[in-house]
Order: sequence, then structure tokens, then C-alpha cells
Amino acid sequence: MTAEPEEMPEEMPEEMPEEMPEEMVVRELVDAVVRSPNFDERDQPITMVVLHYTEMQPVERALGKLTNPESGVSAHYLIGESGVVTQLVPENKRAWHAGVSYWRGNKDVNSASIGIELDHPGHAGGYREFSDTQFEALVPLLARIVKEHDIPRANVIGHSDVAPMRKTDPGELFPWARLAEYGLCLPRPEKLDAGDPFPNEGAFILALGRYGYDITEGRKAIEAFERRWRPEKVSGLYDAQLGAILWQLLLDRDRGDTR
Repeated sequence: MTAEPEEMPEEMPEEMPEEMPEEMVVRELVDAVVRSPNFDERDQPITMVVLHYTEMQPVERALGKLTNPESGVSAHYLIGESGVVTQLVPENKRAWHAGVSYWRGNKDVNSASIGIELDHPGHAGGYREFSDTQFEALVPLLARIVKEHDIPRANVIGHSDVAPMRKTDPGELFPWARLAEYGLCLPRPEKLDAGDPFPNEGAFILALGRYGYDITEGRKAIEAFERRWRPEKVSGLYDAQLGAILWQLLLDRDRGDTR
């Protein structure tokens, strides 16, 4: 689910306007618009997409929370397991989905990102594969967002990437490899010929910080990295395979191969 509630504005509108704002016009890839009052103004350009799971079902329950002014949370889009795409917040507004978060030096991920919630029971409700129908609805929506805002593949990330101390979503079963086949996120490096250059776990954790993670709690950062880049084994412990993957990602980034 989205992050803990943000601080609420001092004054909330007494009622929502009757007319649909122009920026909430339904796009071809959106099945419905349900307005959430939980947003404010951006102060940064859009440079990221953050993927979440709701960790609550049915989807109507998640929709209720994301549009409840007392919850203090929202997202730009909610995609049901059935593939229904609902827009909650206009893309030019700052939805409250990431909470306390950090990515590549940015401490206000909400201002720089679009948040997409995926209807899913999560780790707390019986973690399982994501539905094909939901994934097939995500792909064209994400493709349009990435193209329109010129978002690099390296900045299509999970909630656990930007909040590793608190979050585990969308988790190790999210099909990042399938998404990468469409060019919508970075693929897992296949050639690891450069090997693992890190002499110990501390050096590896510092390199995670260089790549973009919050390393305040090193083992949590390792877990987040594993969920994204080596989902078959999530231990929170550094090993040579993780070192080789991270080193290759850093080399690719320095060569400019991560757009």
C-alpha cells in the first residue's frame, strides 16, 4: 500500500467541485476517474514512476482508502487485478504515495514521481504472482507515461527501492523482467564478467548508496536491492553475485546505458 499519511493541509475544501477539472480528463488507457482529495502541488518535474501494491482487497477497499480525505494517502493510478485502470490524481499534481522516501539524492519522491498502485494482497495477505490481465493494463499506461515525461528506465522503480526501511512492495514476484522486455525498466544484467570488486559488505552498501538507495539501514537496502535485482533469493546479506550485479549496473550507468 502507499506510505503512511503525510501531514494534512491546514484547510481542506469543504466539498469537491462538481465539474471535472480539465487535467482529469479520461485518457484512452484509463477506464474510470475517481477523484482523490489527497494531493498538493509539485515543486519538481516528473522524473520517476513508483510501483506499489495495495496490500488490501477487494480493490474497492483500496479505492476507498486512497480517496478518503482522512487517510492522507493517494496515488495517481490504481490498477485492479481485472485490468481496470482508475485515475485518482492528475499527473501534474503531487499524489501522496511514497511517504518518507529517497532515491538518487531526492528526498521528496512524491514531487518527482507518478505513483501506480496495483491491486494485490501483498506479503501480509498471501503473496502471489501478479495477474496477467493487470500486467497487460500496466504496460501501455506505463509506456505512455515514460514517453510523455521522458523518464529513464533506471527511474521506474518499486516502493521498496525508495523506502527500503519500511516497504517491501511490489516485491520479489513482480515481473520486472517482463516489463524490461518492453523497454520500460532496466533489465537484470546478464553478463557479469567484471565480477565483484567489493572487498566486504560495507563497501557494497556504500556502492548501493552510490547507485541511489537510502543506506541508513544497510541490510534493509540489501533486501530491497535483492527484491529488484535477484528476486529468487532475498536474504539481506551481501554475496559475490549481488556485488557483480551492482557493479555491472554502475558500469552501465556510467556509460550512459540506462536511459
